[in-house]
Amino acid sequence: MHIQNQIVTTLPFFKVSDTMKMVIKFFEETTFSHIAVVDGDIFIGLLAEKDIGCFEPKKKIEEFRYNFETFHVTKDTSWLDVLENFARNEANLLPVLSEENTIQGYYDLNDIVGEFIGTPFFTEPGGILVVAKGIKDYSFSEVSQIVESNNSKLLGAFITDNQNDVVQLTMKIASGNLNDIIQSFRRYNYSILFGNNDDQFLEDLRQRSDYLDKYLNV
Repeated sequence: MHIQNQIVTTLPFFKVSDTMKMVIKFFEETTFSHIAVVDGDIFIGLLAEKDIGCFEPKKKIEEFRYNFETFHVTKDTSWLDVLENFARNEANLLPVLSEENTIQGYYDLNDIVGEFIGTPFFTEPGGILVVAKGIKDYSFSEVSQIVESNNSKLLGAFITDNQNDVVQLTMKIASGNLNDIIQSFRRYNYSILFGNNDDQFLEDLRQRSDYLDKYLNV
């Protein structure tokens, strides 16, 4: 999935010589979690909206370097790593840097999640199957083989939980006999947590999945 076309170039970044009043105004007028700061043309960090209570309007940004966060991505960063950066840093805005550490723009969380939801995993017709197995005992190649041996296609799969050495895997499977596929997974010692052909489950997954919630609700 190519997300470079989602880089936003219309949002500002601030200089260390600017006053905090400008930063406060930005956060009051938007819903973004962070905004970038530069020294000259070079990215040096991010200020967070959660720290707005300690910002003093008349002081220079320079005086608040101890508040800077430094996470960022580049144009070459994969979309999965971009999502991970959003989640790990509890952010909804992510600076995209060049090799020279200049700001090329930002990724907006809503845009990236929108790209993800636009993939065949969500748009193609099919059934949803959720299985679980020990982390040392499962493999994506085996999962794909099980699905394809039942004359179907795996449209997508991702890990939705990983606790106590047990992996939970959510799959979107192209049209076919889901019941036969479920029985095959059971023969391979997978626990079946959910199997449904109903498109309503897909809508529920969009809205309430724990996996997506940690990105959508930052």
